[in-house]
Amino acid sequence: MRVFVALIAVLVVVITGFAWHKVDSLISGIERIGNLGLGGVHDGAVDILMVGVDSRTDAHGDPLTDSERAMLHAGNEVGTNTDTIVLVRVPNDGRSATAISLPRDSYVDIPGLGKGKINSAYGATKETERAKLTGKGVSEAEAEKQSTQAGRKALITAVSNLTGVTVDHYAEVSLLGFVLLTDAVGGVDVCLNSPVDEWMSGADFPAGRQRLDGPEALSFVRQRHDLPRGDLDRIVRQQVFMAQLVGQVLSARTLADPGKLGRLGEAVGRTVVLDDDWDVLAFLQQLKDLSGGQVKFETIPVADLNGMTSDGESVVRVDPKSVKSYVGSLVDGKGAATGESAVDPDTVTVSVYNASGKGGLAGQVSQMLSAKGFREGLVGNYSGSSVSGSRVLAADTSDPRARAVGKALGGLTVIADSTMSPDSVSVVLASDYSGPGSAASSMFDFSGTSASATPVPPAPPIDAGRNGPKCVN
Repeated sequence: MRVFVALIAVLVVVITGFAWHKVDSLISGIERIGNLGLGGVHDGAVDILMVGVDSRTDAHGDPLTDSERAMLHAGNEVGTNTDTIVLVRVPNDGRSATAISLPRDSYVDIPGLGKGKINSAYGATKETERAKLTGKGVSEAEAEKQSTQAGRKALITAVSNLTGVTVDHYAEVSLLGFVLLTDAVGGVDVCLNSPVDEWMSGADFPAGRQRLDGPEALSFVRQRHDLPRGDLDRIVRQQVFMAQLVGQVLSARTLADPGKLGRLGEAVGRTVVLDDDWDVLAFLQQLKDLSGGQVKFETIPVADLNGMTSDGESVVRVDPKSVKSYVGSLVDGKGAATGESAVDPDTVTVSVYNASGKGGLAGQVSQMLSAKGFREGLVGNYSGSSVSGSRVLAADTSDPRARAVGKALGGLTVIADSTMSPDSVSVVLASDYSGPGSAASSMFDFSGTSASATPVPPAPPIDAGRNGPKCVN
């Protein structure tokens, strides 16, 4: 499967549009679609769903050329999975924006089809509807058009049901768009903690800072195998890449270069689809004071990164209640980061259990937490079923105390455990743990000031500032 960053294209439109003398011409060239059931509810923000579609066609439905498919390492098969799903919340005052990534394997309710991975909502619905229509004698062209519309609406509904927000606008970009937009700005800088060589994505890069062209960048954001946190690390790559691209687009070197602006316009016109009710010019005026540093990148809370269905399918389990609470907090000002920073460690008792097989690890980590002000709970070996990764356990994934503990340990994921009481917080350390208190911790700077290393498994804070790329896994 191919993965690309859907958000890039529309951020180019939204953030640089007001600086573009020919913005009218740019917007008029974008493909428009209607009848998606968007908007209608006022929840304090403009909510934009941005989707990356694994397609071998451009925004107008025209097939890619042989050379373009070769450049993208794309075969002839037609794919409709949405491997990048980002919800952008822009509060009505227009002073900030948060781009929220939804893991593609999030296990959710898909309208009319039951439970499934959220990235299949578009494609599965489209194929089901297409088969019905052609069975009734509808032409292939008309069936393609109607079924594509049904797929888009199913994805919008699935995202809305999971996050609790009403999607106001829809944007879609093709695989080719990611490459063209990257090349239009002359490549984008990234930084890797370690060298990678992973054949499935084509990612073959040295450690350190480097500039990637379009096809290379596609491999960079596609990789999820051989990464410590799998798809979550891939999301981090996508986010840090988006942030860096936004910064480069906002730079004087791009805004003052007619050639680069022209290439950006061509890329957007050929690869972006927007809903037809979106008055982009008016929206740009609303965001005229929005700067790159005010675009933050987050990921919805995950209950279990290594979930498994009764059929043996690997999925990412999410708790809709926790997701809704988190997404809503981004507008009401009570976000997770605020909650974590407001926690007094002296009010949190933490039990630490060792599932790693490394002697003494639980005691070392418990001592480290005590040094940070947390109260010591039970310490010992883990007696539950085997775990595939280190984690913080709590009754609710949005518990600010549990999230504060996870942050103190270098960014451990909080996972919901229905057997725990609401005031309990536990840590389970698996063999992957390399955070504070471990033998590997001396290799990393956990103070948040390191500019060149990110410990395993945490994700770095990401925004669209101009201080250079964050180093990531």
